[in-house]
Amino acid sequence: MKTIEVVAAVIMKDKQVLATQRGYGDLQGSWEFPGGKIEAGEDHTTALSREIQEELDVFIVVGEFLTTVEYDYLSFHLIMHAYQCELKGEFHLQEHSAARWLTKEILYDVDWLEADLPIVECVGKLI
Repeated sequence: MKTIEVVAAVIMKDKQVLATQRGYGDLQGSWEFPGGKIEAGEDHTTALSREIQEELDVFIVVGEFLTTVEYDYLSFHLIMHAYQCELKGEFHLQEHSAARWLTKEILYDVDWLEADLPIVECVGKLI
């Protein structure tokens, strides 16, 4: 089984976290933390900064490491490293179909991807 290693941005402000809805691929319509694949030669911070700039057209400050999740989808094994991040400006969706700011009370109101659920649990303790 192919392994894909990615980074995810847990973007928080005012006791809320940003969730984005996939606008493409097999998992289209599900909700996730924005981010993406680590390219050859990139460290996690560089990859996450690049991915957020591509997906949300905004700069971020990558902060504290939160957790690493491993999950087996049908066609690949995912390794996802999540970091708490801060936006530097307003975001504009480039690849996602929607975005929502979620409070602790409505954190599970969206259909999260299975691999993102352990990160959601971590976020619930932070907000």
